[in-house]
Amino acid sequence: MSGIEQLFVTSVYTGRLEARELATLNPSLLRECRQLREDDDAGRRWSRKNYPGGFTSYQSANKMHLNSPNFARLEARLAAHVRKFARALEWDLGLRRLQMTDCWINIMPRGTSHGLHLHPVAALSGTYYVQTPRGCPGLKLEDPRLDRFMAAPPRRADASRANQAWVVLPAVAGTFALFESWLRHEVPANPLRAERISISFNYHWV
Repeated sequence: MSGIEQLFVTSVYTGRLEARELATLNPSLLRECRQLREDDDAGRRWSRKNYPGGFTSYQSANKMHLNSPNFARLEARLAAHVRKFARALEWDLGLRRLQMTDCWINIMPRGTSHGLHLHPVAALSGTYYVQTPRGCPGLKLEDPRLDRFMAAPPRRADASRANQAWVVLPAVAGTFALFESWLRHEVPANPLRAERISISFNYHWV
């Protein structure tokens, strides 16, 4: 008897805010992201060295869910999805829970990219898209086994999504993606004049 079994699956959760929530919350988040870039001197200095051409509050204003009612609303809307994803991953949280500990903004003008990285220490990470001009880059996810393929032949051009070495999730305003924090990902350079604006976050097991 023979067969193929799927093992060690990498799961990614995507979703979208409800239309009514999107219509009221997203414009407020957009205004705050732009205003923070104006106000956050430390963030601009750090970005000049570490996020060329763009702005991120990763090393400065990175607790936005605790400092802004609008970001707190976003956290509240994500909570049910985080719980649902944790159940799908079959995590045994015991008496502990997943808590958003970090939340920051990313503004990517033309030419700005975000290199391949992961989120150490965190359990769950994700991104919410605030402004995504047509044609802006999506979130590029790497097969976590890629450095172990060694002498494996390349995948066919028409390989199924599950068998691709890289998968790109489209960036669409009002949508979000959740993934385990060890999953490496990147954002290619934005080829557009219009800014790509997103909010990233981490959850820890507390």
